Formats: sequence, structure tokens, C-alpha cells
Amino acid sequence: MGSAPEVLARRSGGKLIGARVLQYLNGGPLSFQTYQAIVLIVTFLAYTSYHATRKTTSIVKSVLDPQSPDIGLTFFRFRPTNVSESNGLRSVSSKLGAGWAPFNGSDGTSLLGQLDVAFLAVYAFGMYFSGHLGDRCNLRIFLTVGMVGTGLFTSLFGVGYWGNIHNFYYFLVVQMLAGLFQSTGWPSVVAVVGNWFGKSKRGLIMGIWNAHTSIGNIVGSLIASAMLTYGWGWSFVLPGLIIAFIGLVVFLILPVTPESVGADREEDEISYPIKSGEEAAEPLLRQETPIEEKEAVGFLEAWKIPGVAPFALCLFFAKLVAYTFLYWLPFYVSHTAIDGKYLSSGTSGTLSTLFDVGGVLGGILAGHISDRLEARAITAASFMYCAIPALFFYRSYGHVSLIVNGALMFVTGMFVNGPYALITTAVSADLGTHKSLKGNSRALATVTAIIDGTGSIGAAVGPLLTGYISAKSWSAVFTMLMIAALVAGLLLTRLVVAEVTTKIEESRSNRTPESSLDV
Repeated sequence: MGSAPEVLARRSGGKLIGARVLQYLNGGPLSFQTYQAIVLIVTFLAYTSYHATRKTTSIVKSVLDPQSPDIGLTFFRFRPTNVSESNGLRSVSSKLGAGWAPFNGSDGTSLLGQLDVAFLAVYAFGMYFSGHLGDRCNLRIFLTVGMVGTGLFTSLFGVGYWGNIHNFYYFLVVQMLAGLFQSTGWPSVVAVVGNWFGKSKRGLIMGIWNAHTSIGNIVGSLIASAMLTYGWGWSFVLPGLIIAFIGLVVFLILPVTPESVGADREEDEISYPIKSGEEAAEPLLRQETPIEEKEAVGFLEAWKIPGVAPFALCLFFAKLVAYTFLYWLPFYVSHTAIDGKYLSSGTSGTLSTLFDVGGVLGGILAGHISDRLEARAITAASFMYCAIPALFFYRSYGHVSLIVNGALMFVTGMFVNGPYALITTAVSADLGTHKSLKGNSRALATVTAIIDGTGSIGAAVGPLLTGYISAKSWSAVFTMLMIAALVAGLLLTRLVVAEVTTKIEESRSNRTPESSLDV
């Protein structure tokens, strides 16, 4: 049968072409730290490109349906060229055209909303299957296929511009297939990063690494907005070509595991199971065992891993809050009087990026704090509870001034996106190497897919509910978001109690030797 490293090396096809080139340029074998840097950079670029293609639809909405509210990030003022206010109502006209059938009709906003829901629904359910497949095949090839497929169907949406396609079902099917290929990304990149970094540093490293989500949103918005002057089709085709190109880079250079390239693991990258203590009372960070080659973990078996279900359900509500802000925040800002004035769509979109900036800091803080405390559940729950007053204060006092609005938005983004980033990265990687797996490393993608897939269902539900509730009251929307944040925190109660119990026991055991010496 051969040893585990040999089996993994055979599965990966031996040395990567990119690794061979780098070794030739380096004049010898690459160090473990060099491979880690390659993994971080390549996976960062990969998922940045995923989010860049994901943002294109929200940017092009105002061109497809000029009369619809602009709910996407706006960086270029030329999109809505004329904005006027009359009796509290805004009329928007665009020099880029009179829209694109069938989205420029009276039901255009509804049709565009259906595209969003269809994309997120297929993405969420596709995530479960992607994780299952990812643990059973070469992650490098799997990720490459997903990125090239995403590029293809993102570009096909834009091809409708030159093909003069006005059939709604064409765009619907293309969006659904794009969502299916998009679902391959997250379980794959988290699994690869989890293979290369031990738990002692994983929270901080993944917190910084997770900035690709916000950067991808911003880059995608910039590219899509810039391409509108050449025709909205380019807003899809260019991001599609970029992700396909990065997919080829992944195929050439991404090492899935240290064993696949013959790299020796550092001592601090390997942790061993503790010998005593009940399973429920052990910190999540300590439940990792040496990597062995075993059969991939099944979908239902992965759900039974202690901690997976609570964190997955917690992420459902955490993502519900985060994605409601992603899809509706610019629209909310533009329709809220700040210091007695209404902001333009461009200014509202630019201001809303502070939520993403706060999210980057929140992800880093949550990862660092959870590493120092060795308590993922305590950290995630604490951030979710702090998000409740942050949401309340933003709704109540965001209208006072532009500075107050931006500051409260930044703080809200920090507390909302902090636990979201922690759960989808470090927690998923931790649970994918849980003690109960007895050294089986082939569960990372499945566990990641279960957690993020469940969260993505919440990501689809939140914006959908907001569309209906906001028509009656924005205060009701924020009440819904605060309730969701509370439920997210409460779902981790059992894990929080277990971690607190462990901390108390550790504190007592550390004091015992001192008291015996005194005697």
C-alpha cells in the first residue's frame, strides 16, 4: 500500500510543474515556509477572483434596469448620471442606455432579485456536494475546474450583450451554473490552507488571509464599473477571464499538502491528541492528530463530528446578517437622510465599503483572540453578542452625521464579519481535523462545505426577507438582524460552557503544584 506521504504524492501526480520551476530558480528544494507562502498567496488570489466575479451582477443591475434601486457598490459616478429629488422620490436616468430587456420592464427589479436568489440557492446546496467531492479527489484539479467553470459561465452572462439575448431563462440558467461552480472554491481553499498550518497560528493567519472576501468585492466592483463604458458585457467577461487565468496558475503551482511536494512539516505544525479529559470539555484547538491516509469521511458522518452542527447553524444566522448588509447596505444608506441630506448612489456605495473594511479588522481580531484564548466558541459568541448593540446604535444614530454613520458602520462590520470569518476559516479547518476522526485528514473539504453551505442558505434568506420587510419598515429589518445575531450566539452556548469549564479546570491544575510545594 505504501506510506501516507507516498500515497498522497501519487495522488497529486508527483512534483508540480510550478514547483519544479521554482526549485530550478531557487537552485535547490524549497523550504517549508516558502511552500506556506505560496499556498497563502495562491489561495488568496483564487478566492479574491471568486468574489470579484460574484460582485459583477450587483454592479450591472442599474444598467440592465436603470429605474431599479442601485443596491450594488458604486465607485464611478457616471453610472447614475442624473439624480433628482422630487417630493421625496428619486428618478434616475442613465446615459449608458435605456436598460436591457427583459430587465427594463415593470418587473425588472423582481427578475434581478430572482437571479440573486437562484445563484445563492444553487451555491448553498452545491457547497455540500463540492465538499464531498473535494475530499475524494485532487483538490488542485478540483479547484482548477471550479475556477475555469466559474469564468466560463460568468463570461457567458456577458456574451448575452453581444448576442443580443433577451431571454430571461438564459440568464437564469447561466447564473445557476455559475453558482454551482462557485461552490467549489471555499471548501477547497480552506482545506488546502488547513493542510499547511497548525492550529497554534491558524486563527490569526486565516483571519488575515480571509481579507480576500472584502478585497474581492472591492476589486470586482472597480473592474465591473470601469468596463461599463465599453458595454456591460465586458463587466462579466473580464472578471471571467481573470478567474480562469488564476485557475491555471492554481493547476501549475498550488501544493495541496506538504506530502504532495515532499516538504517536511515543521514541529509546530503538528499537534498531538491529549490523553485525558472528556471530549466535550476539550478546547477545539487541541483536537488534531497526525495525518494518516484513510477513506474520506461521509456527509452524514461529518455532521456528527462534535461542534459541526452548532457552528453550521450559528453561521446560518451570522451570514444572514452579513449578506443582508452586502446586498442592501448601499441602498439603505442612499435612502436614509444623514444630517438632513440624502447621499448620491456613488457616495452611498463608497461609504458602504467601510463595512467591509471593518470586517477585515474583525476577522483578524477574532482569529488572534481565539488563538490566544484557545477558545473559538467563546470568541465567536462574544462577537455575535456585541453585534446586537452595534446594529442598534447604527440604526438609531447613523443619521446624525456622515462621520458618525461611517464610524458605526465600521464597528458593525467588525462585529458582524468577525465571527463569520472565524467560523468559515479556522473553525472549519479545526473541525475538519477533529480528534474523533482518529487522524483522518480527508474531512476538511466536507466539513468546510457543511458549515459554509448551511451559512449560505442564511445568506440567501436574509436579503430575500429584507426585500419584503424593508418595504414596510427598516426598523423591522434591523430588529430581524439583531434577533438573528442573538440566536447565532445562543447556538454556541453548549460549546462556550465546555470551553469555560476547560479553562477553569486548567486554572485549578496549574495551581495544584504550587499548593503541594507549600505543604
